[in-house]
Amino acid sequence: MDLDSLRFPVGRLQVDPAPGDDLLKACVRAVADLPDALDRAVHGLDDAALDTSYRPDGWTLRQVVHHLADSHANALIRFKMALTEDEPAIKAYDENAWARLPDSAGDIGSSLAIVRGLHARWEALLTGAPADWPTRTLVHPERGRLTLAFMIQLYAWHGRHHVAHITTTRERLGL
Repeated sequence: MDLDSLRFPVGRLQVDPAPGDDLLKACVRAVADLPDALDRAVHGLDDAALDTSYRPDGWTLRQVVHHLADSHANALIRFKMALTEDEPAIKAYDENAWARLPDSAGDIGSSLAIVRGLHARWEALLTGAPADWPTRTLVHPERGRLTLAFMIQLYAWHGRHHVAHITTTRERLGL
C-alpha cells in the first residue's frame, strides 16, 4: 500500500461549496454515527494493536482515538461559537503536540466516552439549530472565513478518515 493510501484511506477531503439539504443531513448523520463506528473499529484491540502506527511516522491507533476526542471537542465549541457570535475568531492548535501529551498515551475508554457524549450534543445542536445554521461563519487563523456548511462536511469526513485509519490497520494486522 502506498503512503498516500495509508494517509487518506477514504480519499482527500472534498467539500461542496454549495451543499444541498440532503448532503448537510447526511453529514449531520455521519457525525451522529461516528461513536458507534469508532466503537466497532476499536472493539477487541489490545494494547499492542492500539500502539501500532497506521502508517510510517504516523500516529498510533491509540493517538487517533484521543485525537478524535480532542478535535471534535474543539469542533463542537467552534460550532457553538459560530451560532452565538458574529464571525468569531477561533484558535488553531498543534494536533501533533497534543498527540504527544501524556493523556494521548492512556486508556482509550475516556476518549470513547467523550466522543459519544459530545457527538450526541452536536447532533442535538444541529437538528435544533435555526435553519440558517449552515451559512453561519467563523474565522480560522490560517484558513480564513469558513461556513458551518464547510465545517460539517470537514468533520463528517474527518471521522470517516480516522475510523478508516483504524480499520485498514486492523486489516493489515489481520485482526
